[in-house]
Amino acid sequence: MSSADWARSGVVALTGHSGASPLMPPGGAATLARRVAERLAAATENTEHPVRVDGAALLGERAAFTGRGRRGPVSVGGACRLLPTADGWAAVSCARPDDPLLLGALVGAELPDDVWPAVAAWLRVRPGAELAERAALLGLAAAPVEAPAGAVVSSTPGRPRPVAGLLVADFSALWAGPLCAHLLGLAGARVIKVETPQRLDGARRGDPGFYRLLHAGHRAVLLDPATSEGRRAMSALVDSADIVIEASRPRALARFGLDAQAAVERGAIWVSITANGRDCPRIGFGDDVAAGAGLVARDGRGVPVFCGDALADPLTGVVAAELAMSAPENGRGRLFDVAMSQVVAATLGATRESPAQPVRRVGAGWVVDSPAGPVPVAAPRHRAATGNAPGPGEHTSEVLRALGI
Repeated sequence: MSSADWARSGVVALTGHSGASPLMPPGGAATLARRVAERLAAATENTEHPVRVDGAALLGERAAFTGRGRRGPVSVGGACRLLPTADGWAAVSCARPDDPLLLGALVGAELPDDVWPAVAAWLRVRPGAELAERAALLGLAAAPVEAPAGAVVSSTPGRPRPVAGLLVADFSALWAGPLCAHLLGLAGARVIKVETPQRLDGARRGDPGFYRLLHAGHRAVLLDPATSEGRRAMSALVDSADIVIEASRPRALARFGLDAQAAVERGAIWVSITANGRDCPRIGFGDDVAAGAGLVARDGRGVPVFCGDALADPLTGVVAAELAMSAPENGRGRLFDVAMSQVVAATLGATRESPAQPVRRVGAGWVVDSPAGPVPVAAPRHRAATGNAPGPGEHTSEVLRALGI
């Protein structure tokens, strides 16, 4: 079903060069997302808050808000590039305000406003392994495009439980973690979004409709871990939470006074979402992580192009939601170490070539030939948000008072 699921997801329409035929992504990420969403629906169907979403369509949902389309070796969002190295290809992101300075440190030069010509020239004569090593040292989101190894995700969900009324402390940002929290909210969980004054969710600067979709109906608190009061409030919030979602390395959490293992011992489900695992220093965002794991399509010349829009993010968010709904066993919770790169790699086979099914034009549109017959290539589509997204710290006093913090 992978070809049909890809066609219906909206991702095919976002894959390939602008003005050219869309391309089929490799692997079965759309099928995995559909199946996980079906399991979420089955787990919640007899509750007051059934979760009914099209899992495959979630993968292209952000682009439906932004209206952006496929751009070949430039990501849909525009912040990431696929560039040739001395021995292959690499994905390099420039998404944060400090990234131009870090890229300058990478190439050893002060860069102009357009950083890409100098970065491309530096990469062209260096192997991908050198990029990976230097990116890890500098904190850059960049990775060589690897051949998929057919990895198996190590985290498997436990027995699902109703989450209506459970308290979710969401320390994450951008897309993967917030999508996980959003799906739990649809299932009736009480979601509290936690931000710090030093680091608000960067997605607030993105499309407001998309941000509203993911955060509508949640509570928002602003806590400062630089103060003893802020650290105490964070710790007390975690102690009250049934489910914790975060996207930080353990060392950063320790500075906040947060102890994942202690939370697990008292029965909490802890979902840790990172680019490459909790103990890996390499960072990454949705586009470079997906490409680095091998999720790229290739045009007729063999040039890699991005598949969809930051695909590692929504795919991981859906998978993480199923993990978060796991029931504690014997009074003990569970820590799920969710590496986005591993989630992506698990959907790929042993080859990085695109599937054999071509995308062909029929009339004014495109179709994919699946085993069940031709399937029209759908445009990205989004759901309607219900309610408003809270501003930073909008409910801090209310939440802390209600929790007795």
